[in-house]
Amino acid sequence: MKLIFETHSTTLDNERGIATGWLPGELSERGRRESRELGLRRTDADVVFSSDLHRAVQTVELSGLTVPRAQDWRLRECNYGELNGAPTAALEPRVDRVHTPFPGGQSYGDVLELTRSFLADVKRWYDDATVLVVAHSANRWALDHLLGSGKPLEELIESPFDWRPGWTYAL
Repeated sequence: MKLIFETHSTTLDNERGIATGWLPGELSERGRRESRELGLRRTDADVVFSSDLHRAVQTVELSGLTVPRAQDWRLRECNYGELNGAPTAALEPRVDRVHTPFPGGQSYGDVLELTRSFLADVKRWYDDATVLVVAHSANRWALDHLLGSGKPLEELIESPFDWRPGWTYAL
């Protein structure tokens, strides 16, 4: 199976420096444009899975892709608990949250295990497919740890985020 990961498109919160976490989020005008571009570059997908958070669902809806789509709660961003909706700087140092949950929320290790569970199910049902996943930065770190570089989450979280039009993994 070929798995292609794309982050949800840019949100108003991204532009304002807000850590949305488990809040729904809303795409900005730039994000709406990015969603349409995603649809043009991902015509090879056989199926699309997204987080059930609004910003990821909206990204897929605006992409125009006509393949089967499904939402999975296990693809949600890390739950920042009391810090959902706080300024992004309030999450630092994020590396401290690999094993220790955010107050009232999750740890990045929790996201890793949910992503692992999602991958096991997808592999069982879509073994010969090209699967597009639209989710969040925490899921990208989990996928890169599980299927990509194998680097520890701590190292991945501390690396600068280098956006690109998708990450491809073999499963």
